Amino acid sequence: MTSTTDASGTTDSYGELRAQLATLTTEAFRPEFAEIDRLPTAEIARIMNGEDATVPTAVAERLPQIAAAIDAAAERMTRGGRLIYAGAGTAGRLGVLDASECPPTFNTEPSEVVGLIAGGPSAMVKAVEGAEDSKELAAADLDALKLSADDTVAGISASGRTPYAIGAVEHARAQGALTIGLSCNADSALAAAAEHGLEIVTGPELLTGSTRLKAGTAQKLVLNMISTITMIRLGKTYGNLMVDVRASNEKLRARSRHIVSLATGASDAEIEAALAATDGEVKHAILAILGGVDGPTAARLLTESDGHLRAAIAAVRTT
Repeated sequence: MTSTTDASGTTDSYGELRAQLATLTTEAFRPEFAEIDRLPTAEIARIMNGEDATVPTAVAERLPQIAAAIDAAAERMTRGGRLIYAGAGTAGRLGVLDASECPPTFNTEPSEVVGLIAGGPSAMVKAVEGAEDSKELAAADLDALKLSADDTVAGISASGRTPYAIGAVEHARAQGALTIGLSCNADSALAAAAEHGLEIVTGPELLTGSTRLKAGTAQKLVLNMISTITMIRLGKTYGNLMVDVRASNEKLRARSRHIVSLATGASDAEIEAALAATDGEVKHAILAILGGVDGPTAARLLTESDGHLRAAIAAVRTT
């Protein structure tokens, strides 16, 4: 990168970066919104809502690629691999958010779905200057996790040029891990670096360059798909019921009983007895009721079926 120095001695090395940003649709200026600050609040809200409505269409255009990435990630996870998100700023926060919601929703261990954000946990609430510009930091963060070839690393970057996200994907791919590159610009460096490039082109933002808006929404939608469908493939659900939910509070304990009821149609007394016999495990309780087995037998059958409830039920009915 060419640098120049002004009279005060300050180095100006941003010419090339500004040129790069000028090519990105996520950074493009929308002249039709140049006086949006003069509009009534209700009109601004209407405009924003209309902009947001375009995001699902952009995601829909990449569904085949998203599905292929999910199938590949699920296959790795059946071998004991992990799903690791890596990003900076808003993209990194969205990855951490998605990862943090997997344990209560799917009863995963915190180590199974991991969110890495440039600059570490403190960057969730306060920007860590320069962290997103370091490929080496991404490699070090992955090394700290003892990355394996069974893992999946998904780099997330709205621009598709963030060095931290690209560095994570490049390092992971060199280690034999599966790689996904999620960006919101076409022909991005991140997608090119990954085996599965997911480019959700959402276009210019309402506020120029504010990729926490449409681009952030698109990333959240795709991350929802990646984690949720992967967990469905791993047998973490029964139909559309969260049978691996972790009942860690009163709301989730009530939800657990509701899920068992929906799956079995059993009485409250039967549900309480089944949950008591299975240490509160929803999936085990459903199998105990539908299969007419005790708690230890339910646990054994689910282990033998790799946690897939439908397979365990079928095994009971064929014996």
